[in-house]
Amino acid sequence: MSGPWDDWDHVLKVDPDKDLPNGVTFEDVCTSGTDAIEIGGTTGMTEEKMQAVVDACNAYDIPLYQEPSNPAVVIEEEGLDGYLIPSVFNAGDPFWVTGAHKEWARIDDVDWDRTWTEAYIVLNPDASVAAYTEADCDLTPGEVTGYAAVADRLFGQEIVYVEYSGMLGDTEMVQAAADGVDDATLLYGGGIHDYDSAYTMAGHADVVVVGDLLHDEGIEAVEETVRGAKDAHAAE
Repeated sequence: MSGPWDDWDHVLKVDPDKDLPNGVTFEDVCTSGTDAIEIGGTTGMTEEKMQAVVDACNAYDIPLYQEPSNPAVVIEEEGLDGYLIPSVFNAGDPFWVTGAHKEWARIDDVDWDRTWTEAYIVLNPDASVAAYTEADCDLTPGEVTGYAAVADRLFGQEIVYVEYSGMLGDTEMVQAAADGVDDATLLYGGGIHDYDSAYTMAGHADVVVVGDLLHDEGIEAVEETVRGAKDAHAAE
């Protein structure tokens, strides 16, 4: 199977619980050159905050996905291209592997045709998502390869996501995940802050995900990372 992410180099993640920097508009966000926008965050999520960002982005021609942290903040919106549901494969709390997803499945009229999971491997122990899911971040490269292979080859995941949220990750670990995937698209997120960091991580992952940079530094910094990711893949 294949999805639109097969052709992506860069994704911009917008956190509805955070403001855009002064002078930055959603038009700037949607025309930054990124291949898709993912709307989501770990804490502070509400349906109203999600809806406000979706409404602001819907005026522009860019793939738009919601990544809800829990079923209660899911919004039904035709303007969304779909829903990407994290499943944290190295979570210590099994609720974040399948439990939350069981609750998702109990929602009336789940739009299964537009719903996919992302097999997360969380590797920054200081990240909110690591604490939230009780993730085991003390992994060897071989274990990361194993998780990636299990996600891809046993569970049939279309997306494997190496998450270092809050810091730039270890390229050896990202490459270990790349070694484990065959059909899945490998996403990397965490600490990408400029052209060079995007270029480096795009050399190991299929897609780089940029999030906090938008809210902390603004749109020009994001555009640098878009160029870095696309240049890395053009050079392959």
